[in-house]
Amino acid sequence: MPLSTDDVYTASAAYDLTGRSALVTGAASGIGRASATLLAGAGAVVHCADRDETGLRRTYETITRAGGTARTHALDVTDRDAVRAAVRAADEVDILVAAAGIMHTSSVLETADDDLHRVLAVNFKGVLYACQEVARSLVDRSAPGSLITLASGAVDSAQAGLLCYGAAKAAVVQLTRTLATELGPHAIRVNAVAPGWIRTPMTERHDAEQQRRAEATMARISPLGRVGEPADVAHAVLYLASDASAFTTGQILRPNGGVAMPW
Repeated sequence: MPLSTDDVYTASAAYDLTGRSALVTGAASGIGRASATLLAGAGAVVHCADRDETGLRRTYETITRAGGTARTHALDVTDRDAVRAAVRAADEVDILVAAAGIMHTSSVLETADDDLHRVLAVNFKGVLYACQEVARSLVDRSAPGSLITLASGAVDSAQAGLLCYGAAKAAVVQLTRTLATELGPHAIRVNAVAPGWIRTPMTERHDAEQQRRAEATMARISPLGRVGEPADVAHAVLYLASDASAFTTGQILRPNGGVAMPW
């Protein structure tokens, strides 16, 4: 909702999510877990959704031990009916963080249909389904809200082996911009976060030495001289979820250490 002139300069009011409900997909680990934890710390009731029930339990325990309020939902984001059921179970979601995603590496010439379909199903269709269901609920209730999608630094540059992942994330960017245009008249904001290299289970897919070399390479090309942590992205998510970003929609926020600086 719009902030008054006084509220704009009150950080605690601008970032306070008390009384709001957030649904976070991919909440079992990485950026999803960090986002869920931070939103709960800002006062939101956070509905944590993921197919990894063990990871979900850890996220739930982290939030509740810190005094926050959380609920868990076992969810396969590629199942539209399951997404619809999760949104209904969460009841009156105000904030969506569509963070569920998977990684796949193969050259263009070696990319198989099954791999392409699997990555698109999770990384694009899963985001689409969640956005559709939460947006429908907000429109039906005539309620303002914030939808936050997870894109990637892969949308800003081509990288060998990341066709499926990059294409899906580029589709997420287009979805974000289109939804922002369509939902703006309903006071629903839609923005994307496009992280750079973040130290998460998704990026830790190499052996220890390969991982060390990959992170060293990414740190060297960053003006800040380091790779990112999930919390770096979670703070961008909190900004977009809160009233601090009340006049921000259709944007791609890039917590990437300066690796990419698009116009």
